[in-house]
Amino acid sequence: MSFLLPKLTSKKEVDQAIKSTAEKVLVLRFGRDEDPVCLQLDDILSKTSADLSKMAAIYLVDVDHTPVYTQYFDISYIPSTVFFFNGQHMKVDYGSPDHTKFVGSFKTKQDFMDLIEVIYRGAMRGKLIVQSPIDPKNIPKYDLLYQDI
Repeated sequence: MSFLLPKLTSKKEVDQAIKSTAEKVLVLRFGRDEDPVCLQLDDILSKTSADLSKMAAIYLVDVDHTPVYTQYFDISYIPSTVFFFNGQHMKVDYGSPDHTKFVGSFKTKQDFMDLIEVIYRGAMRGKLIVQSPIDPKNIPKYDLLYQDI
């Protein structure tokens, strides 16, 4: 389903999307098109993109073409999904140590839609971090890897 969503293939395109997406949640899925978990997430993203079109703009970003952002957001597991609103990085408290991105695939379309709605409503009220509405058992668990500390 990756072919149904727009792709950003360079740092310049990602920068432009961050700067130009106004009054909507910008969803950036970092991953690879051929990865099975990325394909599972892309299926959810593509099936919800029409329903969320008034609240969100969804783009796919290949980690191999944007090493600057891959390093900046510490993308060590794929897929990782990062959210912005009016150029501001939105953080979400998933009950994990990392609030900067969602790692893995969402279990259901409804989980993703609920998250976008919470981010959108929080951002419209000026919040930079929101509480995740997703059931904790539906959030993938992983360990943070600290390199070169």
